[in-house]
Amino acid sequence: MTFLSYAYRIVSNFVFLGLVYFSLNFLEKYEQRAIVAILVLVYAAMHAASALRSFYFFQRIERLEGETRRLAGVAAEGPNASASRKQIVGEVTELRHAGEIKAYIDLLFLALVILLCIAKIVTN
Repeated sequence: MTFLSYAYRIVSNFVFLGLVYFSLNFLEKYEQRAIVAILVLVYAAMHAASALRSFYFFQRIERLEGETRRLAGVAAEGPNASASRKQIVGEVTELRHAGEIKAYIDLLFLALVILLCIAKIVTN
């Protein structure tokens, strides 16, 4: 499922990149193309800020994982409680890692969109 979510993220971002590319290429007047490019730049900047903010969130989750592992070692409540905590922390670690990879994929495609928009604004 994780690889399918990565593939979905790549395909959806690629479709967005293609949509931006074709919409900027089909506009003949420079003013219209520049306005559309600026609007897409604003959208991409807001989306990139959100993706970068998620890294702060993932960093906090990683600190909580370490603290939970430390406390699980100190609290000796039995083998079953320790095993369930390890499983939960492992699942959270996998989800955090998958979220980080998806954020990197988003940032890659947003950088490509930003470069495309800047290129269309600069060139006539």
